[in-house]
Amino acid sequence: MLEVKDINLFYGAAQALRGVSISAEPGKVTCVLGRNGVGKTSLLRAMVGQYPISSGAIVFDGSDITGLKPYERARKGIGFVPQGREIFPLLTVEENLKTGFGPLKREDKHIPDDVFSLFPVLQSMLGRRGGDLSGGQQQQLAIGRALVMRPKLLLLDEPTEGIQPSIIKDIGRAISYLRNLGNIAIVLVEQYLDFACELGDSFAVMDRGAVKFTCDRSNLDASEISRQMAL
Repeated sequence: MLEVKDINLFYGAAQALRGVSISAEPGKVTCVLGRNGVGKTSLLRAMVGQYPISSGAIVFDGSDITGLKPYERARKGIGFVPQGREIFPLLTVEENLKTGFGPLKREDKHIPDDVFSLFPVLQSMLGRRGGDLSGGQQQQLAIGRALVMRPKLLLLDEPTEGIQPSIIKDIGRAISYLRNLGNIAIVLVEQYLDFACELGDSFAVMDRGAVKFTCDRSNLDASEISRQMAL
């Protein structure tokens, strides 16, 4: 579904990504781990086209999308849940969800039932402004907005950051459900190692803009991942 091939990204003279390669498959969760400032968010934003890469390639669903604009990638089926949620605080929950209609055809412009079955609190708060929700509820709203797009690839940037434990469990159940559907590839950026190890099928640890360690569930060693993250 997704193949990132040896990409490099610069902010002016500063290099943010150094030869990063990563892949994601339908029905599986690829976890990208690392401390703050190592390039995890830059990687996701490069995938969605917000930051143009200087070299390398990004292939999605068999097509090279390296030169496509963010809205063109969204139309192809890439959904993004950014760090910090970035919902519209003055719009209602329903209006925030409907912003996910942008890349859809007219006949698909309705909120899927899955959104409310995964996050029932959203259905009970459709008329409430997004800015009035708790941090955890806003995170659920941000994920729900991405799911409205019917993504083939879902990118999640630290969805557990600043969230109470009960909602972390809800988000984990939602990711497990989406993985088990078998038709969505998921890239999960996380610092919460236990959460990532519970959900992930493959793992990549980043440092200084590069992937320095990889493994998959068959040879998962959480203590080694933790050690790599701490180095």
